Amino acid sequence: MPKNLSLKHKIALGIIPRIGDINARKLVSHLGSVEAVFSESYRNLIRIPGIGSELAKCITERSYLEKAEQEALYVTRNNIRTYFYLDDDYPSRLRQCEDSPVMFFLKGSCDPDAPRILSVVGTRNSTSRGREICEKIIGDLAADFPGLTIVSGLAYGIDITSHKAALANNLPTIAVLGHGLNTIYPSVHRPLAGKIAENGGLLTDFLSDTLPERNNFIKRNRIIAGISDATLIIESGKKGGALITADIAGSYNRDVLAVPGRPGDIWSAGCNSLIKYNRAALVESAGDVKYFLNWQPEKTGDPQQKKLFPELGETEKSIYDLLSAGSEMTIDSICRSLDLPVFKLSAILLQLELKGLIKNCPGNIYRIAL
Repeated sequence: MPKNLSLKHKIALGIIPRIGDINARKLVSHLGSVEAVFSESYRNLIRIPGIGSELAKCITERSYLEKAEQEALYVTRNNIRTYFYLDDDYPSRLRQCEDSPVMFFLKGSCDPDAPRILSVVGTRNSTSRGREICEKIIGDLAADFPGLTIVSGLAYGIDITSHKAALANNLPTIAVLGHGLNTIYPSVHRPLAGKIAENGGLLTDFLSDTLPERNNFIKRNRIIAGISDATLIIESGKKGGALITADIAGSYNRDVLAVPGRPGDIWSAGCNSLIKYNRAALVESAGDVKYFLNWQPEKTGDPQQKKLFPELGETEKSIYDLLSAGSEMTIDSICRSLDLPVFKLSAILLQLELKGLIKNCPGNIYRIAL
């Protein structure tokens, strides 16, 4: 369907109170067009299977149209891309999922329908081992698939590690948010979110003023699972969002991959369980990912050697030299040593981290990347 239908009505279809993505599709299918949803009488609406009197009342009140109009103005003014489920460019993988969002919003330049997309998720309480495995797998995949898109959820732990690893290897990365584009959660990831928007995209199906709530993050997991070819789980406890994403991916008949952990390791109990009960394939390296997904390397020509020491600015070099002279330092210690404000230092540390020169360890401790 061409994008000539009113943006306001596309947005409104997805925010009718209590409607849901599946019922919204049923309405359009039964009535024949999106426009008909907003002109149909209450008497006719209650005759549609699955609608009922309460939902029909919500539809005919149409109080949500004003909110949809405000959102249409917001996305237009902020150059935010919109994807409606009947649009020609709606991502093919999501189109296969019956509960995928009727409408979603994307801030950035990436292609949500790229040839190869891998979702990488895991626990917020990641270990150094888990983060190193995540960085290694994404780095090795980038060598063979420079067009690979990495998807995750911008959360602490494995999520943010996968985004950083993608950026460090010049891969586009998509952060699927559990809130609107007016907010970044957690707020400490705002600088990285800016980098992601420049080199990939921030994606959400929530209106711009929606605040982060627990149920929103559970709901957004269906997009993480549905937009990719496969979901890779790196460290997960017995419960958590990563396992929910794995279950959803399995229901979509998508590949689920998991990195095993040591027996008794609480942060790998979820991954071990997925593998034990044949709900995920065991992955130890990028080679395993390529094998299970039957991906053939796309890189051509002579390999270019990665610069071991990228060009550094004066302040970047001062920070690098300071960390090189010692072992580990907190961000406060670096601030005092170089007499730099925290807000300025944080941005520079992020740049050094993305260049692969330093590592951010738990407790806001930084060290030279080995």
